[in-house]
Amino acid sequence: MSAASLLDKTAVIARRDLLTAVRHRSGFLLSAVGALTELAAFYYLARAVGPGFRPEGLEYFPFLLVGTGFYTFLLMGVHAFLQTVQEAQQTGTLEVLMTTSTSPPVLVLLSAISAFAANTVTLLFYLGAGLLFGAPLHPNLAAATAVFLLSVAIAVAIGLIAAALQLAIQKGSAVVWALGSLWFLTGTMFPVQTLPKGLRDLAQLIPITHSLEGMRLALLEGASLTRIGGELMVLVLFAAVLVPASLLVFSWTLRRARIQGTLSFY
Repeated sequence: MSAASLLDKTAVIARRDLLTAVRHRSGFLLSAVGALTELAAFYYLARAVGPGFRPEGLEYFPFLLVGTGFYTFLLMGVHAFLQTVQEAQQTGTLEVLMTTSTSPPVLVLLSAISAFAANTVTLLFYLGAGLLFGAPLHPNLAAATAVFLLSVAIAVAIGLIAAALQLAIQKGSAVVWALGSLWFLTGTMFPVQTLPKGLRDLAQLIPITHSLEGMRLALLEGASLTRIGGELMVLVLFAAVLVPASLLVFSWTLRRARIQGTLSFY
């Protein structure tokens, strides 16, 4: 597939989702109100905890702001892949979509990419609104962008695995549930260092742990690419393993579902 064709298809899908969002403006308004309410809750939680609690040397409110905002962004990105497959199954369009000239992994990716774009806008709104509550952000844009792109690549890989499980056994939601259940191991709301040693070691095997650590350093301390080099290297290794593995798993699962005639089962 040529780059021009890929861009055309991406633009068409983005336009479709933009029109859908315009028709459901109340949903965006409710999301904005929900984000502000959550930020207010975190702000007063940080005040209740007091200034003496400084996880990793940071004020607690910005620690929460970046942790919860970026964690939610990645989790929703993974869910977008599952939602794409589930909706196609429920509407009976999955078999038709999978027989087009566009390869299935690319098709699922294009369908989820606009969700990533929408979630990025939500993340920026969340971080921007955090400034209203006095969150001190000192971003290093190069470092933050590097962490962001690598984290998105990993979320894409995990999303494809969730989509593959949905095709195979209709249990893709188990991946999203697992990620949502392991939030306490990722340093979302409190430092990983406070966990027992066994759990700290387990936390290092979760890529989101390194995503949050790198993003906090980049946004809150203005850390350079060199300073977060260790976290970036770990993210590169996760991406190098998960991306090709997820493509293989998704392609194999899709081929098996086609042979068994179970593509539209849900």
